Amino acid sequence: MSSNTELLNSIRSSPTGVTLSELLTDHPNIARRTAQRLIARLIETGQITALGEGRARRYFGAGHTVSQGTEPAETEGFPSGIPLSADSLDILAYIDQPAAARKPVGYQRDFLTAYSPNETWYLPAPLRRQLYRMGKTRDLDQPAGTYSRAILNRLLIDLSWASSHLEGNTYSRLDTRRLIEQGKAARGKATLETQMILNHKTAIELLVENIDTAAFNRYTLMNLHSALAENLLPNPADEGRIRQHAVDIGKSVYRPLATPQQIEDALDVLLAKAIRILDPFEQSFFMLVHLPYLQPFADINKRTSRLVANLPLFRANLCPLTFLDVPEQAYSRATLGVYEMTRVELLRDLFVWAYERSTQEYLAIKQDLTEPDPLRLAWRDFIKQTLGDVIRHPQLEPLSQIQGAVAAHVPQDEQDAVQALIVEELRRLHEGVLARYGLRPSEYTAWKTAHRH
Repeated sequence: MSSNTELLNSIRSSPTGVTLSELLTDHPNIARRTAQRLIARLIETGQITALGEGRARRYFGAGHTVSQGTEPAETEGFPSGIPLSADSLDILAYIDQPAAARKPVGYQRDFLTAYSPNETWYLPAPLRRQLYRMGKTRDLDQPAGTYSRAILNRLLIDLSWASSHLEGNTYSRLDTRRLIEQGKAARGKATLETQMILNHKTAIELLVENIDTAAFNRYTLMNLHSALAENLLPNPADEGRIRQHAVDIGKSVYRPLATPQQIEDALDVLLAKAIRILDPFEQSFFMLVHLPYLQPFADINKRTSRLVANLPLFRANLCPLTFLDVPEQAYSRATLGVYEMTRVELLRDLFVWAYERSTQEYLAIKQDLTEPDPLRLAWRDFIKQTLGDVIRHPQLEPLSQIQGAVAAHVPQDEQDAVQALIVEELRRLHEGVLARYGLRPSEYTAWKTAHRH
């Protein structure tokens, strides 16, 4: 059967119309551009009709009566551009009822234990192939983390801003860029909002810079949560540790596990399953589903899940999932579907749309990325260690410290170049990049005071 016939049959068999994304999911053997060309020809020859614009555009067989009610509805919190399946609409119908009409429910252990890595699939094979086509980069065959390091400056802004925005943060994208690149907090914003952005930056750097050792284990998860939670929790002892008390979920009838031992046991099962999943997209989505559902931390569970969901994508040198333009209401209701119904379809539809949106942002820069400086890459750990030592010892003369460290550790033929790199890093140092060197603001302030000219 030809590709043209396959598409035509799928469109004719759908009484409510079908989007391009849905067609690509059903026909993974057909490339996006080929599908677009064939669809345009089918419209020209009058075999199908179209309604809507952009990603919300739906295609119907000729002769199908398209009424105003056929166009995708602007479901509250879900723009019409986010295609929703019938299962997702069913979830929305339930969770949009008043809380009093929904059945209180606790943590369902079977939801996790029934999942068998590489046998159970939340993302069907055609959908995984579609996501892979969207997210592949030129660095697929390079060492783990090559792509995420290359786009780190852009990634810090996009993911920090979008993830914080989902928590109600009112920083604009431009404000976020100024804070991250120049260390300048936006005027009129609460300190909590500034802290949230900077914590995201620190956590993303932690993940990217430690990509070779980061894994789905407690160490990575706890340290990631600690970075995101710094100075934001009522009890600082809750940063990076298992929840010690019961919690309620706002606007939900879901009640997570209450005792630390139960939480720890479930977390061990969750991580053991996650680490065995071979497909990076399934692994990513699994963490987006199960980490918030377990609520292992006193707070900041969803933020942690959004960042750790990027770990398999970073390792595979795929485009990141930045959550750009994901509506807060859409994300909240999709997670409510998991909490109260243990159903993933609504979150899955949002995940696919969000990933496509993320990759579109990075398509333009995929081809324009400059190659990393090989010398800077080879000596990156040494440069960071040396610069950190310089700042932590403000009583010493900086250049002499750098010269001494370089002479002791760098081959003579590379000493001048490495020393120049460290001096350049020192000149560009500001509050917004301190976490990269493991420095505290107080240490940097003391050094600036000592060396103010």
